Amino acid sequence: MGGDGFVPGSARLHLIDGLPLLRPDEQVFEAMIEGWRNQQLARNLSPGYVDDQERTVRAFTRHADAMPWQWTPQHVDEWSADLRAVHGCVRSTLRNYQGSVRQFCDFLTNPAYGWSDECLRHFGTHPVQVVYDWNAATHADEAEGEPERRAFTRPELEAFFDHADEEVLRVRGKGRKGWLPAFRDAALFKVAYAYGLRRNETRMLDLTDFGRNPEGREFGEYGTLLVRYGKAKKGSPPKRRSVLTVWRWTPGTIEERISEVRPGMRHSPSRAL
Repeated sequence: MGGDGFVPGSARLHLIDGLPLLRPDEQVFEAMIEGWRNQQLARNLSPGYVDDQERTVRAFTRHADAMPWQWTPQHVDEWSADLRAVHGCVRSTLRNYQGSVRQFCDFLTNPAYGWSDECLRHFGTHPVQVVYDWNAATHADEAEGEPERRAFTRPELEAFFDHADEEVLRVRGKGRKGWLPAFRDAALFKVAYAYGLRRNETRMLDLTDFGRNPEGREFGEYGTLLVRYGKAKKGSPPKRRSVLTVWRWTPGTIEERISEVRPGMRHSPSRAL
C-alpha cells in the first residue's frame, strides 16, 4: 500500500477526487490502464509482459468499440470469432488474449481498487467480468502444438546447418563484410541446438556461462553451460539451469566463433557469445 493507504492501481491514486473531467471516457480509461500497469508491476511482473497485456486490452477495446464499463460477453464472442476466423490465431494465442481481458476485468471489478464506484459516479454503470469458462478457450492439454509442426529430422538439420555454413562462404567469397554476421548466426544456430536453448536464452549467452565438466574432460572449457535467462514464472526472476555438453563438435564451434568472429566485429558485446 502507498503512504495514503491506497493499493497500487487504486482509482483514487489515478483520478483526482472532485475534479471534473473534460473527456470522461478517455481519461477514465487511460487511468484504468495506468492503474493496471502499476498493479502488475507491483506484483513483480516483467515490463514486457505488462506491455503485452496492455496491447491486448487496447486491441479488444478498439474491436468492441466500447469502454470497459460497457463491455458484455457478446463483445468477447465477436472478438474471439474474428481472431480465429479472420486473423487465424492458434488456440494458445486466443486463450492468452482472452486471459488478458479476464485479468483486466478482475482488476476493475475488485472492490479494493474502487473502479466500479468511479464508473458509477461518472457513467451510471460499472464494469463486469465478461470472460467466463463458458465463452473462453480452455487449457485442456499441455501439448498444444499444431499437428503440422514437428521436429526437424536429422537430414533436415544437417541441410540447415550446411546451408548456414555455405552462406558464410558465399558472402565471404564476394568480399562483402556481411560474412561476419552470417558466421555469427551459423554458430548460434548450432549452439542453440546443442544445448536446447530458447530464443532469449540464446540471445543472452555469455562466454562466462561455460565451464568444465569433471566427468567430460574431453570438452575442455565447454563441458557445461549455465543458462541464466531461462523462462521465468510470473513475478519471479529468470530461472537458471545447467546443461551438459554432449556433442563433440560443440567446443570447436564455440572456439571458432571466438577466434574468427569476435575480433572482426566492432562494438561486439560479450553476450550471445
